[in-house]
Amino acid sequence: MLFLGLGTGLGSALIEDGTIEPLELGHLPFRKKTFEDYVGERGLKKLGKKKWTKAVFETVEHLSSAMEPDEVVLGGGGAKELEELPDGCRRGENENAFLGGFRLWDPDWASHLTE
Repeated sequence: MLFLGLGTGLGSALIEDGTIEPLELGHLPFRKKTFEDYVGERGLKKLGKKKWTKAVFETVEHLSSAMEPDEVVLGGGGAKELEELPDGCRRGENENAFLGGFRLWDPDWASHLTE
């Protein structure tokens, strides 16, 4: 699963076989700047919702082609701005990010990761 967090910038992580790998895909070159310049908060303000949405769809297409995930989850505050989602995407809930963080600090839950 590829997670793309549309917020101040562009957060990203890849989850494979239960392993979370944080990424910095937002800093990769895209058009004349970086992905996060177009799909982050600055991009939404500068481009307007219609062009920003087009940039989000294009970003998902490029990053999905490169990473080949089974699914893409779009999260963050910007995900709420999208009326429709790109093919192969689902919307993630921000509450799940907090739940995952809490689980990592719970020794009983985290112990199964080393088994």
